[in-house]
Amino acid sequence: MSLMFNLKEKLADLESKYKELNREISDPEVINDIDRYQKLLKKHAKLKEIVDKYEEYKRVLSGIEEARAVLAGNEDQEVKELAKMELEELEPQRERLEEVLPVMLLPEDPNDEKNVIVEIRAGAGGDEAGLFAADLYRMYTRYAESKGWKTEVMSANSSGIGGFKEIIFTVEGDDVFSKLKYESGVHRVQRVPTTESSGRIHTSTATVAVLPEAEEVELEIDPNELRIDVYRSSGPGGQSVNTTDSAVRITHIPTGLVVSCQDEKSQHKNKAKAMRILRARLKEMYERERQAEIDETRKSQVGTGDRSEKIRTYNFPQGRVSDHRINFTVHKLDQILDGDLDIVIEELIKEDTLKRMQKV
Repeated sequence: MSLMFNLKEKLADLESKYKELNREISDPEVINDIDRYQKLLKKHAKLKEIVDKYEEYKRVLSGIEEARAVLAGNEDQEVKELAKMELEELEPQRERLEEVLPVMLLPEDPNDEKNVIVEIRAGAGGDEAGLFAADLYRMYTRYAESKGWKTEVMSANSSGIGGFKEIIFTVEGDDVFSKLKYESGVHRVQRVPTTESSGRIHTSTATVAVLPEAEEVELEIDPNELRIDVYRSSGPGGQSVNTTDSAVRITHIPTGLVVSCQDEKSQHKNKAKAMRILRARLKEMYERERQAEIDETRKSQVGTGDRSEKIRTYNFPQGRVSDHRINFTVHKLDQILDGDLDIVIEELIKEDTLKRMQKV
């Protein structure tokens, strides 16, 4: 792949921005503004990666030019042989960099750096679907641990036999959405349920939604558009598990979105959690409306994030995991369910990058 589409101009422009950013983060006024300083540092680190690669590319091009000049204008066979060896070493480096640099220049998803709220709901399959939802929750928390991310349960509705009808949790860390955004959709499991005495293989499903968390400054919610109800929290079977009205239900009147939280003993904490979930759901809803306007772009992506899209099957008899979006199958089911999700996610990222490159 050659550096086309004015990529050299873009790289030179980024190099200038990087130098300007260097001056900015050295400014005492910026250093004293912690939030701004942290954001600029993150931007600086990403630009540095591209600029370093561009500097390497320029060094390789310069080396190739010098070696060709020696070959064209030198009679000494020994010197020409050295120049030829230099070219043989530098040309593959040039080709590699001309593949890497365009990928580095692809526009980033503005949500990639965000923390996420993950919602897992049991689908078809009764109790077995609830147990599968619990398996998925464990898979994501183990994956988060391996990345050094922090998880916190926001709301859980257990099925009573170790499964979940629904569980909502946050994942916080570096670039969380960039990895987990591919997980939204319908996950399917094929196995013999523990509740099945005849040994027949059942197919059950669970739905996963990964929502980038919205900051208050991004999405302002008018308090007058909210109806907030408080009630006593209840456990399995409906029995009261709290003697105070600590559970909170928030209804966003314009959209009809409803969020309930009852896991905390404090009404204030339940309300704060419910607002975080509501804000993320509203952000997703508004972004979906915008995406609908640019539907062709959405269709070209790997996985639309549509909750009705069947994205992956976990087949226990064959120890197989298949991602249907990219026709990728791997016989490492135990590993993946134990949190080694990069096996699949890295393939999804590669395919997504390839599709985005074709659109440039």
